[in-house]
Amino acid sequence: MSREKKNSLQLAYSRGSEKLERAGVPAPRIDAWYLLEYVTGIGRAAYYAYPDREMDDAQWKEYERCIDTRCRRVPLQHITGEQEFMGLCFHVNGDVLIPRQDTEILVETALDVLKSEKKPCSIGDQSVRLLDMCTGSGCILLSVLHYYEGKTEGTGSDISARALKVARKNADSLGIEADFVESDLFENISGKFFMILSNPPYIRSGEISQLQEEVRLYDPMEALDGKEDGLYFYRRIIEDSIHYLEKGGYLIFEIGCDQAEDVSGLMKEQGFEDIDVKKDLAGLDRVVYGRYY
Repeated sequence: MSREKKNSLQLAYSRGSEKLERAGVPAPRIDAWYLLEYVTGIGRAAYYAYPDREMDDAQWKEYERCIDTRCRRVPLQHITGEQEFMGLCFHVNGDVLIPRQDTEILVETALDVLKSEKKPCSIGDQSVRLLDMCTGSGCILLSVLHYYEGKTEGTGSDISARALKVARKNADSLGIEADFVESDLFENISGKFFMILSNPPYIRSGEISQLQEEVRLYDPMEALDGKEDGLYFYRRIIEDSIHYLEKGGYLIFEIGCDQAEDVSGLMKEQGFEDIDVKKDLAGLDRVVYGRYY
């Protein structure tokens, strides 16, 4: 076998796909392709035009390393260091929850609310103040700030200083101005906000062992564990949020697909009105939001 054939893109992709499949990695061909693209920078058109193109030794070894790492079920995004969300590129690592497509429903809901309010409640000509609680990578807050055309002041809070480092890096790379505060929920938060957004930990403690290895072993546990019934952080945020919302302000949550009734009930008990539920692309309940007067 010639050196060119030995080091071809096609052979690398084929071997990578087979190796990932043997390791039980979901969607092995997709991940093998993303890693090939990551290592070589080649696009699909160029790959199909020149499948026998030779990879240099450094690329070949790096691709093998990436494939072996993915075989250990390390998330693809931890290997490449990035994840697309709402059409934007976010830096990610093991200190933050990897942004997921389902969470885009939360961002879209927030944008719909903001765009429907020409002069939100008592704000008048002032900036709309937004708070993203449990911000993690900052993907929710930064996406809203990027796409909303009105004047905004955004604050992201998280108990993890390591997560906030990632969020600040994302704000810098995207050129978006936002404040980030290390805080155990509302502990270090001051002032009032027109909108509080949150994708809090909501997995029941007893269900964490059943999650995919990529999630269970590599996502930060503090971003997953919603305690015994999965509602611990919803209770705390809902109870305290009324002291930080402007009159007519919104509280918007991402939820687990079986939590809409419980979270809606908690909000209603605390005095929220106009409570509604949004479904994701699979038709599952994904967002609950309401207004506090």
